[in-house]
Amino acid sequence: MSRISVRGFAVASATAVTTVGAVVGVATGNAAQATSDDNFEATAADSTLLADIPVGAQAQVQVASLAEQADVQAAAADATARKDAEEAARLKAAQDAEAKKKAADEKAEREKKEREEREAREKAEAAERASRDAVRDASSFAAQGSYSVSEVKAIARQMVPASQFQCFSNIVNHESTWNYRAQNPSSGAYGLVQALPGSKMSSAGADWQTNPATQIKWGLNYMNDRYGSPCGAWSFWQANRWY
Repeated sequence: MSRISVRGFAVASATAVTTVGAVVGVATGNAAQATSDDNFEATAADSTLLADIPVGAQAQVQVASLAEQADVQAAAADATARKDAEEAARLKAAQDAEAKKKAADEKAEREKKEREEREAREKAEAAERASRDAVRDASSFAAQGSYSVSEVKAIARQMVPASQFQCFSNIVNHESTWNYRAQNPSSGAYGLVQALPGSKMSSAGADWQTNPATQIKWGLNYMNDRYGSPCGAWSFWQANRWY
């Protein structure tokens, strides 16, 4: 018959100890010694073997031992699960904090860029307004019998905003080479900006045929109304070779 020690079942709970103690008391005939907390482990190890315990009592010892082991294992599993859950929660909180920080940084960067673009746009618009406020009207120039190219350009520089002058000049140079009396014999287009028909420029002044300032005024208004600015007109001209 097998002589496996009761201690091999690692009975640790109070319930299991009581059960084993009772059985040990039955097997040895010494109930007081079997139930003593101080002497139980030594007694169980040195004196009591599973083979010495009645069959019915053996079953009780085994059940108590297995139940205790299950409780210990369950408690260990619960502790591991709690630890894993706490670690997962910590990682999730760290990830959420990082995501919030990243979103806040991106928002701040986006707002900074938008603010800088808005300020640059407002600055440019202010400069454009100041430039337009500084230009002279056609009526402020005394009429002459004739004008040289340099004189016509000088008038244009005083009437066209500085930021738009080069674009205006590009168009005029292509359309009439700054000849305020230029006329297209086939289409009838006339003047610096080759208005078609030339009589359109009468809205800027009755002297549209002989006064470059009147032609510049009409051409500038036309470019602003149709293309937003001389540079807008120049962009269109480059793409289409007309405006």
